[in-house]
Amino acid sequence: MIDKDHPADFLAAGWHSGIKPDGLDFGVIHSLHPCDAAAIFTRNNFVGNPVIVGRENAASGKLQTIIVNSGNSNVATGPEGLQLVRQYTEVAAESLGIDPGLILPCSTGVIGRPMPADRMLTACREIPEKLKQSDFLAFAEAIRTTDAYVKMRGIELMSGGYILGIAKGAGMIQPDMATMLSYIITDVSIGSADLGRLIRAVANRSFNRLSVDGDTSTSDTFAILANGAAGVHVRFPEEAARMFAEFAHPITPADAASLPGMNGQSREFVSALMDICLTLTRLIAADGEGASKLIELRVSKAQSREQALKIARSIINSPLIKTAVYGADPNWGRLLMAIGKVFDEPVPIENLKIRFGEHHLNPDETDNLKIISNYLSGSEVEMEIELGLGNASETVWGCDLTEDYVRLNSMYTT
Repeated sequence: MIDKDHPADFLAAGWHSGIKPDGLDFGVIHSLHPCDAAAIFTRNNFVGNPVIVGRENAASGKLQTIIVNSGNSNVATGPEGLQLVRQYTEVAAESLGIDPGLILPCSTGVIGRPMPADRMLTACREIPEKLKQSDFLAFAEAIRTTDAYVKMRGIELMSGGYILGIAKGAGMIQPDMATMLSYIITDVSIGSADLGRLIRAVANRSFNRLSVDGDTSTSDTFAILANGAAGVHVRFPEEAARMFAEFAHPITPADAASLPGMNGQSREFVSALMDICLTLTRLIAADGEGASKLIELRVSKAQSREQALKIARSIINSPLIKTAVYGADPNWGRLLMAIGKVFDEPVPIENLKIRFGEHHLNPDETDNLKIISNYLSGSEVEMEIELGLGNASETVWGCDLTEDYVRLNSMYTT
């Protein structure tokens, strides 16, 4: 969903700076006031230079501006790459009249190539002029790399205020306490401590349940900025975070309505934020590099959520299962393989029940397999695996694997 509305007192822009040969490649989101903020980043051991600076700046709980370039990730570029990030954040801060520590820098693109310093510095000097024609869709376009389309979702809150989410990501996506590049901005007021609890809670139930290819990027960043311009105050206290972690997955509006220590507008905010993150998760999965189908997989009746998640990830990451979905092949033996290779979580084979959409697997019936094959031909595939061991469940999202994934990634830098 593309929604051109946006929270009050936020501006955005995207333009061509010359980092990529053509197309938009430089984007900025700027609040007219400093924001309470929280961010989480990749756990890859080789992080991008912008991640280093971003972690430093986000640690204060205050941010005002997000700067993103696409086409070059500024990873493995040595001290010069890190110094450049510090330099261009200072240039951007000077042009905007703010403190450099209020800027969140991000980069996405090819790894290991020097960043064109002159183009980055020039773009940062241009920010105030570009923001005069605020355009959130242009920002969403500018942060794309192999994405087929922009990923945006906005919700106007009945209690007042607005939340807008923008994300990019199509490959190198299996986050862990982070996710691709995803930004949530809102004009409600919520303290940075509450935001810190909330960002981890929603990431663990959305973006951290997503995998396109099993690879974790060096540049993953997920940030939430709240400038308070709407005059609506919301909270997410510790007791709410503890209950949130115990909910069945995915979170429902009814779950949010039962959270303790929160008023109605806080519960509405959390529910809307979860909606946005789940929508962006599904959009990213559906836009996996070369993908033709979105897969939603639920593992249920597990002994624990940990067991359910291990098995779900084994299935959603299996190239054999992903290619079977692509070919609309109800090859249930591959599901058994993926479940069985989770060596530390044995499941009695006689306990298993497998469902594709509304169709329960009965491998002894030829017509049943034909019906399932027809179902797998659609653009969205739901699967459920019942383990018959308990009451825990987890849901993950992924996509099929096509020839186009190989084509895109075999020629990415050529």
